Amino acid sequence: MAAETTALALAALLQAAQIGLAGAAMNRDVGLDWNASPRDSQPQFSALTGRLRRAVDNHFEGLILFTIAVLLVMVTDTDSLVTAVCAWLYLFARLLYVPAYAWGWSPWRSAIWAVGFLSTLVMIVASLLT
Repeated sequence: MAAETTALALAALLQAAQIGLAGAAMNRDVGLDWNASPRDSQPQFSALTGRLRRAVDNHFEGLILFTIAVLLVMVTDTDSLVTAVCAWLYLFARLLYVPAYAWGWSPWRSAIWAVGFLSTLVMIVASLLT
């Protein structure tokens, strides 16, 4: 498997882990009954739970662009050392982003996000140039 598709598969597993982590935090805050309910009311979550939920949403947004980047690189057969490094940088940045967001590492959270975003853009541009 190419480095880019391996990083994509691992990013998807990271997303699943983030969903589980945020769900566990919600269960601690409001209980399993509310989490399994239709959620017609909005309870008060802890700051940590709110951050974990927002990190999940943020990764969904980033994962869409990263998936497009990987697909472009694979379909156009433009995988290279540059695209492989960018794919691993994206994954590493997303791994660091979870604790950075959860623990409020400011401004580092934004810098970590930027590494993943720029890596994704480089992959897209690389697929267009060759």
